[in-house]
Amino acid sequence: MTQGPHYRVPLRRRREGRTDYRVRAKLLRSGKPRAVVRKTLRQMIVQLVVAEATGDRVLATAQSSELKEHGWSAGTGNLPAAYLTGYLAGRRASAHGLKEAILDLGGQRPSPGGRLFAALQGLLDSGVAVPHSPDVLPAKERVRGTHIGAELGQLFDTVKKKLEAP
Repeated sequence: MTQGPHYRVPLRRRREGRTDYRVRAKLLRSGKPRAVVRKTLRQMIVQLVVAEATGDRVLATAQSSELKEHGWSAGTGNLPAAYLTGYLAGRRASAHGLKEAILDLGGQRPSPGGRLFAALQGLLDSGVAVPHSPDVLPAKERVRGTHIGAELGQLFDTVKKKLEAP
């Protein structure tokens, strides 16, 4: 370990590998709200956050565990649940007047067509404009969940119709 009178200890979140402050500063300098997408093993979390001088303020949020209230009976950590979570968060953001955001994936490693970009597709379909490359979005049949099972596609359609209703 480095020692000496001139050694500067990095910030705690940097030491833990949780925050890349250069990327965060770049996102904050844009002045646009951030679409924060986080995944766990069991669920997805999508938040639309505005940076303020006193701290970040969450304008809209959705967790995939909330989908059970809308009739979702399948798992909450899969790709269709990620899409529906992004869609639900986008609908809530539109109610607050948000029209655009910048995608914030944090320290997660994204893979094209994965859960993170399925949540992005849900945000886009709900009317929130997020700059992206069309190459990273998942295919429509994967979003519906037909690769998991035919009955999941039907469940997906019914839950999406419930989310579309005001």
